Amino acid sequence: MMADQAMVRKLSACETMGSATVICTDKTGTLTLNQMKVTKFCIGSIYKPKSGSVVEYSGSPTERQFSGLSKIWGAAEMVLAMCSYYYETTGETKSMSKETRSQFEKIIQVGIKDPCRPGARKAIQSCRVAGVEVKMITGDNVFTAKAIAAECGILDYNQQVASGEVIEGVEFRNYTPEERMLKVDGIRVMARSSPLDKLLMVQCLKQKGHVVAVTGDGTNDAPALKEADVGLSMGIQGTEVAKESSDIVILDDDFSSVATVLRWGRCVYNNIQKFIQFQLTVNVAALVINFIAAVSAGDVPLTAVQLLWVNLIMDTLGALALATERPTDELMHNPPVGRTEPLITNIMWRNLSAQSLYQIIILLTFQFRGRSIFNVDEQVKNTLIFNTFVLCQVFNEFNSRNLEKQNVFKGIHKNKLFLGIIAITIILQFVMVEFLKKFADTVRLSLAQWGICIAIAALTWPIGWIMKFVPVTKKPFLSYLKFFRLRS
Repeated sequence: MMADQAMVRKLSACETMGSATVICTDKTGTLTLNQMKVTKFCIGSIYKPKSGSVVEYSGSPTERQFSGLSKIWGAAEMVLAMCSYYYETTGETKSMSKETRSQFEKIIQVGIKDPCRPGARKAIQSCRVAGVEVKMITGDNVFTAKAIAAECGILDYNQQVASGEVIEGVEFRNYTPEERMLKVDGIRVMARSSPLDKLLMVQCLKQKGHVVAVTGDGTNDAPALKEADVGLSMGIQGTEVAKESSDIVILDDDFSSVATVLRWGRCVYNNIQKFIQFQLTVNVAALVINFIAAVSAGDVPLTAVQLLWVNLIMDTLGALALATERPTDELMHNPPVGRTEPLITNIMWRNLSAQSLYQIIILLTFQFRGRSIFNVDEQVKNTLIFNTFVLCQVFNEFNSRNLEKQNVFKGIHKNKLFLGIIAITIILQFVMVEFLKKFADTVRLSLAQWGICIAIAALTWPIGWIMKFVPVTKKPFLSYLKFFRLRS
C-alpha cells in the first residue's frame, strides 16, 4: 500500500476500510489541488520599499498576491454585508444596500478557483459504484461547496439539488438529535462547517450503523479522526496531531488514494474470507475422516505427523498464497459489508461443504474399500489416502481464489507468488511421500498411483465450478442454528 501512497499505522484499519459505507472528506487539498487561480484581476496600489531590502509578505500565496490591494480579509458574505457602496466600471460610486450601517465601499471582487484534482471525479464515481457514499465537509461557503461538489461528482450537474442535500454547519448543529438522525443520510455537502460539526456528523452516522471513514489534516480534526472507524490524515498538509490521531496516512493528499485504500481494504477482507474457506475445508474433511475411521475400525488413516504436515503447509504456504491476491475491479462492484454481517457467508458455507463432502466420500471409500479396489496392501492404501488428501487441498486452493465466480483462473498469471507456492507445495509433498518414508509413515507410489491421486484431486475443480451455480439464501446460515436452539 505504500506504493499506492498510503501508509497504514494500524493494521486493523485496512480491513475495516473494506467495510466502509460512508467517506466524509475535506475539500481543499483533497478533492482540489489547493492551487488558487485568478483569471481576472484589477491592479491596485503597489508598495514600493524605501530601501533596497527585500520585502517579505506573510500568509498564503493567494493572500500575498492581494496584500497590496486588500484592506479587509474575510468570507465573501461577511465582507459584503459590511459594504454600503460599490464602484461601477465607470468609477461611479453607487449605493449597495440601504439597510447596512457600515461605510465601507466595495472596490473589487475577485473570483478565485481551486481546480479539482484530475482523478477526483473518477475516484468518487468508483466509490459510489461500490456502494460507498461520499460526503463533502468544508469550511467554504455554500456556493463554492456546491460548485466543487458538482465538478467532482458528489452532486449531479443535471439534477436539481434536493432539499437537505446541501446544508451549512450551523443548520446541522441546531437540529434536534432526532432531526439529525433523520436527515444525516441525505446530506451530501456540509458547508461553513467547524470541526465540531464534522465530529457530530461522524457520531450520527455511526449511530445509524454506518462504517465511517473520515479525512482530515488539521489539529482540530483530531476528534473526528479518532471517532471515525477509519481516520485518514493527509501526509503533506496534515499536522502531526492529525497524523497521530489517524489510522492511515494518505501520503499525496489525493482522494484517489483514499479510493485505492478502499480497494485494498476490500481485498484484505476478501483474502481473509478465502483463507478461512480453504482452511475450514481442510479441517472439516480431516476431522470427519479420522473420526469415522477411528469409531468404525479403531484405526485412523491420517497419522499425527501427516496431520501436522498438512497444517504446516496449508496454514503457512496456503495463507501466503491466498493473502497475496491483489485488488481487482470486481471488488468495487460489490456492496460494502455491514457491521453485523458474518465473516463466514452462506456462499462460503456452500463451497466448503461441497468440497469437504467430496473429500470425505472419496477418502472414506479408500479407507474401507481401497485395498480391494486398487489391490494394494494397508501401507499403500494409507499413503494413497494421505497423498490424495494433500493434493485435493492443492487443487482446492485454486477454487478458493474466487468465492463466487466460476472462472478461478482469471488473472492467475499476474500472481507469480501463488503459482510458485503451489509448485513448492507439490514438490514438498513428492519429497514427503517418496523420500521421507519412515518420518511420514508412507511408502513409494507408482506412476499410475500418482496419476490416480492427481485425477481424483483435480475433480475438485468441476465440483467447485458446478456448486457456484447453486443459489444461496441471504439469511445467514448460523441464524438457522439459533432458531433450532430456541425451539428446543
